[in-house]
Amino acid sequence: MPCAERRPCRLFRDPLFLTGCAAYAVNRCFIKPHAAPGFMMFHFNDLWLIPCVLPPVLWLHARLGLRADWAPPRPAEVAGHLVFWSLLFEWIIPRLTHTTGDPADVAAYAVGAMIAGLWWNLQRPAPATR
Repeated sequence: MPCAERRPCRLFRDPLFLTGCAAYAVNRCFIKPHAAPGFMMFHFNDLWLIPCVLPPVLWLHARLGLRADWAPPRPAEVAGHLVFWSLLFEWIIPRLTHTTGDPADVAAYAVGAMIAGLWWNLQRPAPATR
């Protein structure tokens, strides 16, 4: 969704964000408890990490003055958050809790990030020309 530079982007009304949050909740509450081990149990929700987490985080960054505008997420922001969350969930936390990080989770985060990045940047308004 294109956003005016001086007004908040409707990040929380973005169809990808809303779809991701709904899909996560439905899977978590209704499908995963009854699913056999496999994609729906282990990786489906991981696809929605970036589409569901990045809009609220960028909204917070903008409110705190850490982001200059209310534009949709930029490719560098998507990539930076993919790296951050992957390191946190699959390397740092497993070392602190003695659990195991899963490279397949990182692959799912990356697929979700690529889809989200394409979605948000196809909606970005073209630069003004003279």
